[in-house]
Amino acid sequence: MSEEIRLEGLGVAPGVLETITALATNNVEGVASVAGQGLAGLVQKGGSRGGSRGVCVSIGDDGSLHVELHVTVAYGTPLRAVATEVQRAVADALLSQTGQTVSAVDVFIDGIDFPER
Repeated sequence: MSEEIRLEGLGVAPGVLETITALATNNVEGVASVAGQGLAGLVQKGGSRGGSRGVCVSIGDDGSLHVELHVTVAYGTPLRAVATEVQRAVADALLSQTGQTVSAVDVFIDGIDFPER
């Protein structure tokens, strides 16, 4: 996605919104990383932490933002709790930084990060 996203007369590169999303997600306890897909759908170790891979932000006809993101969570973390907190953190971050409402944050848990022994 290389076209800029128009937010009430302001052009914003998709990478900016993706970075805001990734940073908010990485600050949630239990998130190991924002996941990037590797070959054959395997999760890359340390995939795009702080980057925009695994994140897609689009704008709907009503002007609200829709986010899809893929994460890896730490082993032992309740998945539903992490996903719910990611949704809240991302919606709050995008609203506070852009002024746009967020209609949906779809969280896909692509992997679990197991501690090294």
